[in-house]
Amino acid sequence: MKAVVIRTFGNPDGLEVVDLPVPAPAPGQVRVDTEAIGVGGVDAVIRRGTLAAYGFREGHLLGSEVAGRVTAVGEGVDASWIGRRVWAFTGLSGGYAEQAVASVDDVLPLPDGLTGADAVTLGGSGVVAHFALDRARFAPGETVLVRGAAGSIGITAIQLAARAGAGAVAVTTSSAERGARLRDLGATHVLDRRGEGGGSDAPAGFDVVIDVVGGHQLPVFLDKLNSNGRYVAVGVVGGQPPADFGMRLMDAFRRSLSFATFSSDTVPGPDRQAVRSSQFADAAHGDLRTVVHETLPLDQAVLAHRAMDAGAVFGRVVLTP
Repeated sequence: MKAVVIRTFGNPDGLEVVDLPVPAPAPGQVRVDTEAIGVGGVDAVIRRGTLAAYGFREGHLLGSEVAGRVTAVGEGVDASWIGRRVWAFTGLSGGYAEQAVASVDDVLPLPDGLTGADAVTLGGSGVVAHFALDRARFAPGETVLVRGAAGSIGITAIQLAARAGAGAVAVTTSSAERGARLRDLGATHVLDRRGEGGGSDAPAGFDVVIDVVGGHQLPVFLDKLNSNGRYVAVGVVGGQPPADFGMRLMDAFRRSLSFATFSSDTVPGPDRQAVRSSQFADAAHGDLRTVVHETLPLDQAVLAHRAMDAGAVFGRVVLTP
């Protein structure tokens, strides 16, 4: 089968299309004939070598989520899965391929009306957005800032905060055109990447910040928290923050600020699947919007990663075998 691996860490040209054996599902797994493959920010972080210290090596087969039809099941898995269209989480590897395997506990049937591209745009990111707001103890009427809002996590977080009654939903983005699209999704104020602008009625501070970016400017956004504000970092697509960023919190000790990281890995599997199933149903009915930036053939994964590195993606790029 055709697959995409990291030949060398670094820029997107280090990705390589290779032929690999079709994987056999292990006990408790299913094999999926992929029709759509999500390209996520974590894929780019792994590809750059940023996470090499966590055991990622050159030769790694990228990809975390796929959609397609189940073609085989491992020992202990109900054979009725065979032939069903599903979304599947493959872990942090195995998705950029014509065939992928996943634990049956990480598989969900696709509702009628939801495309594979929509499923891989929402499946992983929607859960992160939901539980990040929950971790931040977001309440109706509070002000929210979504930093790095043009990706699939940010796009979902905007919608969830808006429909839950946020007093304001501000976003950071790189252009007026993107800002207009984010307003259409529920944002009330558009800031630049430094967190400036937004108009005369923009909130002076925020009760909740959801940050996909990280990077050297993270301390600047900590300063934008209101007293008792909560900051939740859900990604580091802009790199690691300064090692001493915690000093910003200590300097503001009397304002009772909170900072947390969040990974959906810490949420029990059944809870993740319940939220994901609900979001899939909402998307199928048009109550939750997904944004597919572009669909590319699997062997053009390099182009997808170049677009991500250039900051040109709005929503999610999807690969198809």
